[in-house]
Amino acid sequence: MLRSRILTALALAALLIAAILYSPTVVTGAVFGLILLIGAWEWSAFLGVAMIGRLIYIVALAGLGGFMWRYSMPAQHFELVMELALCWWVIALAWIAMAPERGGPVAAAIAGALALLPTWLALVRIDAHWDNGAQWTLFILALAFAADTGAFFAGRQFGRRHLAPRVSPNKTWEGVIGGMLLALGLGVGAAIWFGVPKVGFVSLSLAAAGFSVVGDLSESLLKRHVRLKDSGKLFPGHGGMLDRIDSVTAATPVMALGLMWLGVGK
Repeated sequence: MLRSRILTALALAALLIAAILYSPTVVTGAVFGLILLIGAWEWSAFLGVAMIGRLIYIVALAGLGGFMWRYSMPAQHFELVMELALCWWVIALAWIAMAPERGGPVAAAIAGALALLPTWLALVRIDAHWDNGAQWTLFILALAFAADTGAFFAGRQFGRRHLAPRVSPNKTWEGVIGGMLLALGLGVGAAIWFGVPKVGFVSLSLAAAGFSVVGDLSESLLKRHVRLKDSGKLFPGHGGMLDRIDSVTAATPVMALGLMWLGVGK
């Protein structure tokens, strides 16, 4: 299983790098759109509805995504959407910490929109409109994946103290620390690469990595509600699309908003 996980991760990384760095922005946007639709399909399983209900949910998210794209064209509107997304992840953290057994189809549907759409919007906008947008997009994804990977291996080797046993019994504090250390190293390297102030940028990177854990746990919470182990079986050793991008959904709006506050984005 570990071998399959590593090989799948390497293949996905190569495809993402090619799509982001070497493809036209319209192709990259289409790739992110496809990822969003697959994620929406998997998320619709958390609603506990029939097939037609799941299809309606996906169509509704696609329509809402189009509206959000038009609304967020002015920079101040985009910033507002990212602020709302950040508010959602703070609420999600409270949900995980205080009432993980509570929920239902309506809560799951709203959570899916708030998790998936701002992430898609931010990644496409950054890639298409920011200076060095492709590199920033790749860094945001790499940061979330680094935090996730560091947590997996550190937790596997050193994990003792459970992080959120009512939500995900396998997550440990030692894993979180391992993920944060890997994110720290990546943040320092990126600060040098992009020539941005190190203290503010590294602090932002750590904050985004911390929220990536909330994204991971929120998906685990919803899977537990419907008794699913994985969101799907798309990737050998990894599960479904959501199992790969759950950390990205929380890290992306935090990084996008923080970079705007640092004067990097627009």
